[in-house]
Amino acid sequence: MGSRYGGLKQLDPVGPSGETLLEYSVYDALKAGFGKIVFVIRRDFETEFRQQISSKFFPEVQIEYAFQEIDDLPAGFQPSLGRKKPWGTAHAVYTARNVVNGSFAVINADDFYGRSAYDKLAGFLVKNEVKNKAAWCLIGYTLKNTLSRHGPVSRAVCKVDKEGYLLQLKEHPNIECSSSEQISSTEKLDLPPHLEDRVSMNCFGFTSDIFSLIGVEFQKFLSLNEIDPDDKAEFYLPSIMQEAIGSGIAALKVLATDEKWYGLTYKKDSDALSRQINQMVKSGQYPSPLWALPD
Repeated sequence: MGSRYGGLKQLDPVGPSGETLLEYSVYDALKAGFGKIVFVIRRDFETEFRQQISSKFFPEVQIEYAFQEIDDLPAGFQPSLGRKKPWGTAHAVYTARNVVNGSFAVINADDFYGRSAYDKLAGFLVKNEVKNKAAWCLIGYTLKNTLSRHGPVSRAVCKVDKEGYLLQLKEHPNIECSSSEQISSTEKLDLPPHLEDRVSMNCFGFTSDIFSLIGVEFQKFLSLNEIDPDDKAEFYLPSIMQEAIGSGIAALKVLATDEKWYGLTYKKDSDALSRQINQMVKSGQYPSPLWALPD
């Protein structure tokens, strides 16, 4: 909903021809070889989304929709009357279980990850296997390349083994970087992150094994919430990854990138992102309009 941003940021234009941030993500994913786009949206947003976003794409782009509904729950569970919002990021992925086949990537619609991120995801998902485990991955950005100049952000720092496989994701809330490049936080941190730490920006590569695991963990989450009700409790994707790693179900490789991440956390972020995209258009990285058919 974009509470800090102050509006529906998924539809805010950032490109020189009115393109949204999500359009650049779709464009980069298609260039990297992904074959289908699945949008997880609210059903009451569908008409506006189809008109303003998906109608722009090339006709041959395969598109599916998955609607994140509060009552899309395993058998035997019902949402409480006080529940007003969906169940979080793991539930959003679970919502797409009937329209996703095989390996797939998961991204945020309001983040700009850079072309190489999609190339890395696609390369890993096509070629990598781990014996007796599912092979998953995430793009690891350098913390200093992900901070906003306009306010604090939360970042999940990656702890990896010597081969680059994820051991732990630790969330650090309210991170800011001063002009002297010192990390600060309004939260009390035992060990504050460093500017060179690798962080997850919710840019993941999964195999379809994750859907069954989410289903099992979602039932546990809902059962606990029935015992101790919380109408704002959220079922997060990183908790699923941690469970998969801890139980040995999956191995998750952190694919390091030096790309600069751009996001729309605050309204002022939009101006900086627009300037950066304009520079990319001028350098020939993207056409303008983005979806102009070749001559």
